[in-house]
Amino acid sequence: MRLHYTTNSPFARKVLMTAHEVGVNDLIERTVSNPWNEENQAAAVNPAGKVPALVLDDGLALYDSPVICEYLDNLGQASSIFPAAGIERWRALQRQALGDALLDAMIARRLESRRPDNERSEGWIARQVLSVNRCLDAMEADASELSEQPTIGHIAYFCALAHLDFRFADENWRPGRPKLEAWFATFESRPSAQSTIPHD
Repeated sequence: MRLHYTTNSPFARKVLMTAHEVGVNDLIERTVSNPWNEENQAAAVNPAGKVPALVLDDGLALYDSPVICEYLDNLGQASSIFPAAGIERWRALQRQALGDALLDAMIARRLESRRPDNERSEGWIARQVLSVNRCLDAMEADASELSEQPTIGHIAYFCALAHLDFRFADENWRPGRPKLEAWFATFESRPSAQSTIPHD
């Protein structure tokens, strides 16, 4: 199977960390596809033209990261990162949604800030900043409940926080969030995190 991705996409990082955690990393061929390029190869796979997109051996294309991660989890031989049933499954999926929501707001802010001055909406940027901070505060409130056994929720939290460090390094999210900071520092040492550090 072939993964279309970019080396700095936090959603692609979710997929790559999942593959590492469940032991299927060696099954994936990788193709770097630039979503902003007119010759973007991912557009032939995902109609939205976004990465990540995974093409299976039978030609079926899967997108986006929540779907791909669950597919890889079903292939894996290691411990599942998607709890099978009950409240633990819903908590893992809720955490994934929260991490993805933080990323969506962060990316929306970054894209808006890159628009020409006369086209940029400072109100829209402020709205995204507010959303990011609400997500961070919810993660802080939840941090002490995160188990040692990682789930897709843990991976989504980590990828969102790491992407804040990557794209907004001058805006430290840690002050006032000691539990989340401590959890992040521990999770950051996992091999799956160390092997997927983004770069431009």
